[in-house]
Amino acid sequence: MSQGNTTTDHKVIQKWIEDRKGRPSVVSGTEGDDGEGILRVDFGPKEDRLEEISWEDFFKTFEDRKLAFLHQDKTADGKESRFFKFVKR
Repeated sequence: MSQGNTTTDHKVIQKWIEDRKGRPSVVSGTEGDDGEGILRVDFGPKEDRLEEISWEDFFKTFEDRKLAFLHQDKTADGKESRFFKFVKR
C-alpha cells in the first residue's frame, strides 16, 4: 500500500516537484484582489490555462493561504508518483 506525506517545508516541496520535472504555476484568470491565482504544478506538456510563476511567488501564495502539501512518493507498485494535493493546515 502506498502512503501520503504532508509537509510545509519549502525545500522538500520544491525538490519533490522538480524531481518530477514539474513547474510552479497558477491557473490563468483566477487571480483575485490579492493578485494570487489558484496554485497548480505543471508537469507538461504545457497546459494553456497554466501560467508558470517563480518559486518565490508560489511559496508566497502557499503561505498566504496557509496551505500544506500532501504528496505521495511512490505508487502502490513502487513507481514514482506525481500525486499531490494542496490542503489547509
